Amino acid sequence: MTRYRPLLDRVHRVVTTAREVTDHPVLEALARVGLVAYGVVHLLIGWLTWRLSRGAGGTDADQTGALETVARTPGGAVLLWAIGLGLLALALWQGGEVLLWWRGLLDREHRTRTAVVCAKCLAKAAVYAVLAVTALLFAVGAEYEADERLRELTGETLEVPGGAVAVGTAAVGVLAVGVYSLWRGVTGGFMRDVDLPAAPDRWEPVIEGVGRVGYAAKGVAFGVVGVLLFRAATTADVSTATGLDGAMTAIGRTGAGPWLLGVVAAGFAAFGVYALARARYPDRDPSS
Repeated sequence: MTRYRPLLDRVHRVVTTAREVTDHPVLEALARVGLVAYGVVHLLIGWLTWRLSRGAGGTDADQTGALETVARTPGGAVLLWAIGLGLLALALWQGGEVLLWWRGLLDREHRTRTAVVCAKCLAKAAVYAVLAVTALLFAVGAEYEADERLRELTGETLEVPGGAVAVGTAAVGVLAVGVYSLWRGVTGGFMRDVDLPAAPDRWEPVIEGVGRVGYAAKGVAFGVVGVLLFRAATTADVSTATGLDGAMTAIGRTGAGPWLLGVVAAGFAAFGVYALARARYPDRDPSS
């Protein structure tokens, strides 16, 4: 390891400089804008899901439906640019946390824990980045339907050798995300993303309450998406491959569909409120 010390020292200096950039107050302010946008998107998903529970249609109850709703408002294009750029800043700010932990990957004793922490940071950053790109596509007038694109991608994958295994693996991954979201809701682990010392004590139980409900609702929704995608892998029926809107539709078709959709709508709205609280008191460190 000694012979690599000069190289490691140079890498460390570069990473430290990059870390200072991602810690800049301007980037943090833009990241807060991204968190507000993230919260608003979930509030809109909650509203669209509630409309679906009442029998209304016309707009998908998912991220693209929420962005379409923004696009139809006065000044929608400007708002979409703000949402997209804010979410890109949020992705960079969140991903920058890896720069604090990277040296742990060189330590055999702490390598596993560090890898898990870095994976969490990068996964969150990826979610924000994908939503940011989608918002920017809407801002320039491009059309994008998440469910339709997912069905197309699933169909193309199933046509290649080993495609069913790949789709099944993706389904298991989505199910894992659902279980993880549900677990975070049950355990309250999401509170590590909030700067609790900066938040008034009276607001802490409120933030925790809406966060628990929100993460549980997201966990259920992603779980349904995973089940539908797994069905597509095992039956080669591409029509069952669907995203969040399709999951909402599937929930609505059950016996207690309208009631369940109302509960899920409230859950997504609660998550939106939690995201707004996190925008006010942000903490990006998932291991704090």
